[in-house]
Amino acid sequence: MADEKKKETKEAAAPKADAPKKAGSGKKGKGAAGSLYEIHAADAPFPKRFPRLRKQYEEKIIPSLMKQLDLKNPMQVPRLERIVVNAVTKDAVSNPKVLDSLAAELAMITGQKPIPTRAKKAIAAFKLRKGIPLGSMVTLRKKRMYEFMDRLCNVALPRVRDFRGISSKSFDGRGNYTLGLKEQVIFPEINFDKVDKARGLNITFVTTAKDNESARILLAELGMPFRK
Repeated sequence: MADEKKKETKEAAAPKADAPKKAGSGKKGKGAAGSLYEIHAADAPFPKRFPRLRKQYEEKIIPSLMKQLDLKNPMQVPRLERIVVNAVTKDAVSNPKVLDSLAAELAMITGQKPIPTRAKKAIAAFKLRKGIPLGSMVTLRKKRMYEFMDRLCNVALPRVRDFRGISSKSFDGRGNYTLGLKEQVIFPEINFDKVDKARGLNITFVTTAKDNESARILLAELGMPFRK
């Protein structure tokens, strides 16, 4: 009797071969949950889709730039390296809580958590002390950079009142371009009813171009609406 009871307890404790596995068990394969860059189907969730502007750059813009700039090697074609979005407010000196709403709006616009920017030196006339936070900054690269560029050129900028294009005189001589926006409400992610004050943004496009003309042609091909 004792031996039969031991056999029954061992059989009950042993896992069955046909028992279904629990969700999340086992190693993740290609296209499994958590692999953000494996699936690029049209009906896939947003984080798993390939950026439309990146695909357009690789298929159409690179051959076009090679003809316009007279380049023989595709690796010589200038490309967009990163986008830096910066927002600063003077109200943060007297009311530091303003930075919470500023950071939240910047996170909604870019889809990435911003980092605080601080004062580099003290200015007594403005009651400014060295090291106090004054704004927020986000650096976008790769996938999020192309998604932000696409939304900026095709959705946000056309919503500017009396928009006639942006100036082509804001290059720094080394292939980088800085764009200034007066209001953050031009982005559709911002709820106009919850905005306490209109705040401006500075957007810097860092490229691998060696001169202003090459950078201007690159940004124009990516959809930047320069004033003619």
